[in-house]
Amino acid sequence: MPTGSGVRDVMPHLREALEGSGSAWLPIPTTDRREARRLSDALSPAEPIDDEVALVVTTSGTTGVPKGAMLSASALRASGTATHDRLGGPGSWLLALPTHHIAGIQVLLRSILAGTEPTVLDVSGGFLPEALAGAISGMCGERRYTALVPTQLIKVLDAPDAAAALAQLDGVLVGGAATPLPVYERARDAGITVVRTYGMSETCGGCVYDGVPLNGTKVRIEDGRVVLGGAMIASGYRNQPDHPAFAEPGWFRTEDAGTLEDGVLRITGRLDEAITTGGLLVLPQLVEAVLITHPAISEVVVLGLPDERLGQRVAAAVVPAAGATPSLAELRDHVMAELDSIAAPRELVLLDEIPLRGPGKPDRVKLREYLLAGSTP
Repeated sequence: MPTGSGVRDVMPHLREALEGSGSAWLPIPTTDRREARRLSDALSPAEPIDDEVALVVTTSGTTGVPKGAMLSASALRASGTATHDRLGGPGSWLLALPTHHIAGIQVLLRSILAGTEPTVLDVSGGFLPEALAGAISGMCGERRYTALVPTQLIKVLDAPDAAAALAQLDGVLVGGAATPLPVYERARDAGITVVRTYGMSETCGGCVYDGVPLNGTKVRIEDGRVVLGGAMIASGYRNQPDHPAFAEPGWFRTEDAGTLEDGVLRITGRLDEAITTGGLLVLPQLVEAVLITHPAISEVVVLGLPDERLGQRVAAAVVPAAGATPSLAELRDHVMAELDSIAAPRELVLLDEIPLRGPGKPDRVKLREYLLAGSTP
């Protein structure tokens, strides 16, 4: 199972993956030796793998133990075709994400399926919105697309030239983490065609766009849990043949809580991140969705910290809006106007930035470690 993650190294492997030829490929970061070793040790690229597996993509789960989703050529093609069908047809793509995560890989796979050459924005030193306009101006074709994570979109919206350039594209897929409603509304007001995506490595990336499943994707809710099925589902995890998430063939049991009404999926939070406080359950994402509407907040992560009396207490880590200094009392009042008082934060920490993991998800494990140690990222 070959490894690598540079764009020049990636493209031949991805073409073989879509064709179902060659060895299964494991993309890992080539600039971080420690991470590369950790992934190689966990996923054993030198050992045999099923001939049907074309690509093994590592997940960015919360446990710290890496898992590799095994994706077939047919699953990858189904995902790419369904994406283009939803967006209005094939086009050229701008890569602004790392190529060892499924979102970046999919930008390249869709380019291959469309017969176009991807435009590459160098993000090795971080995402610089001022470079976006030049990259977009160099894109060819009748239809042009890109994929971003919410933190990138926030940076773009704070840079008028970059926002104007992004508004020229026919579709901007935003995923990897939930897009806060105020950010989505700002992007829409700026004329950006944002498509909010939901999916994961185990589903070849986004498989639900703006709450509506792509062609070939099936969704059901079991006891509040989102269960996904269809043509783009992984065949399981590398070296974990009995993992309960894939107990039902063709289906993947997520750790997400959600509702399905009139065919529209709404994600309400992560079951494995729920906070038990005072004997009641609080989903952090519901509290975050309320807090992010407060004018003094730019970014927020809600998590549970140990509490002798309550079991856990709700804590809010906040990046304030420019010039603002929110207080715990006003944030508690803001939450209690929408949710039960048990969901209101009992601790507030102000940060310069939120630590991230994977393609752009808040790193709650690292953040919790910082807060328990009495320090900040």
